[in-house]
Amino acid sequence: MSNELVINSTQQGGRIALLRDKSLLEFHNEEEANKFTVGDIYLGIVKKVVPGLNAAFIDVGYEKDAFLHYLDLGPQVSSLNKFTKQVMSGRNVSPLLKKFKMEPDINKLGKINQVLSRNQQILVQIVKEPISTKGPRLSCELSIAGRYLILVPFSNAVNISKKITNSDERKRLARLISSIKPEGFGIIIRTVAEKKEVAELDKDLRNLLNKWKEGAQKLKSAKPREKVIGEVGRVSALLRDVLNESYDSIVVDERTAFEEIKNFIREIAPDKERIVKRYNGKAKIFEAYGIEKQLKSLFGKSVSLPNGGYLIIEHTEALHVIDVNSGNKSNDEKDQETTALKTNLEAAQEIARQLQLRDMGGIIVIDFIDMRKADNKRMVNNKMKEFMSADRSKYTILPLSKFGLMQITRQRVRPELNIKTMEICPNCGGSGKVAPTIIISDHIERDINFLVEKQNEKDITLTVHPYLYAYFTKGFISKRVKWFFKYKRWIGIVQDSSLGLTEYEFMNKMGEVIEV
Repeated sequence: MSNELVINSTQQGGRIALLRDKSLLEFHNEEEANKFTVGDIYLGIVKKVVPGLNAAFIDVGYEKDAFLHYLDLGPQVSSLNKFTKQVMSGRNVSPLLKKFKMEPDINKLGKINQVLSRNQQILVQIVKEPISTKGPRLSCELSIAGRYLILVPFSNAVNISKKITNSDERKRLARLISSIKPEGFGIIIRTVAEKKEVAELDKDLRNLLNKWKEGAQKLKSAKPREKVIGEVGRVSALLRDVLNESYDSIVVDERTAFEEIKNFIREIAPDKERIVKRYNGKAKIFEAYGIEKQLKSLFGKSVSLPNGGYLIIEHTEALHVIDVNSGNKSNDEKDQETTALKTNLEAAQEIARQLQLRDMGGIIVIDFIDMRKADNKRMVNNKMKEFMSADRSKYTILPLSKFGLMQITRQRVRPELNIKTMEICPNCGGSGKVAPTIIISDHIERDINFLVEKQNEKDITLTVHPYLYAYFTKGFISKRVKWFFKYKRWIGIVQDSSLGLTEYEFMNKMGEVIEV
């Protein structure tokens, strides 16, 4: 299994594609103007305290006030407020919290107006980016993420990732970190810290402490709504969080970005520096790696499955609905139950990929094809869990209901990614829209394969728009010649200018239209 990261720099920022075995798994669009990313720490102002919601609305500079619930204050918010006040008043307070007297934890069942008051200045961290009509979601439990560790000021706890299951390794890490961490700081040990030496962990801890010290220094002269500590860019954050032994290559098309990424990799994982490469091809990088085509075919309302089935994905304000369909080509199996099981398993794999690719969050309802056997339902449920095991977001999967519905909740901290895949129709001058033309040739080739391999049609003639006719016939080794070598039969192609650019027909030797 190969993993590649392809980075395309643009004037607005950059586009990042994560490929697994050449198949698009994650896509991020990073815009330079984008503020309020997850992990940023701001000096906010309390605009409104709402006891009925047990929450406060905080002004951090976004057009809508951010939301801070009492449960997101954290037990040590009083210590945080005391530290903020002392630093901003010019008191000589050590950022490493030496001789800093911690305040008692707040009551878990307390009220927001007991802790915060209107116009109070407070340090807050973005935990959920602005989505739709809502402002950012905030927390006062500050944390600064590194490669192996997460630093948590005003805490003393040492927590270890649940994915590290070896008890001896957990004890070793807890003992190491407890011996090197300063008083007044908690540490969360990340999964990638497993089997790492103390020197690497200590270096990561020092970098995090330096970042906290720089933030404390900036806080002395900070103005309300100002960013005090910024999360690294989306590219760097992705590299920091997902880079592991399975990555074969990181390809960048712009010189400055290439140098920045190489330096960042040298800092966090020196042994991986050799996999960073500069792209120098003539074609655009996303075109050369087949990513543009995948984006067009994967972000539409309908998503095709390998053996003729397809998904219909609908989005509403409250939830996402995914309908699984077998299509009219899933006739290989001996009975309906087997066909349903095969299509549902294919759908489960593609749905797990789509959730991660589009970063769909909230409630997702999946309408699988009905199955009678309990064992088959259990198999689909287990496979869904297996396919989603690599997802870095928190999620919960409920078993199939008696109506064949599966419910999934998935955490979303950023706006859902939506790419427009519809194109203006060239035949009607823009009054209508059609499916993306970039994948029409794929549909035609898939239908030819079905007609020849599955239905064993002998003489086929394809009627297409002149543009598609030229695409299939131009060149000495044209697409049509390749079909001849593949199927050992000649596929006739006729051009018809009365057809739209995306319309096509198949006819048999009698001149009758073949329904596909």
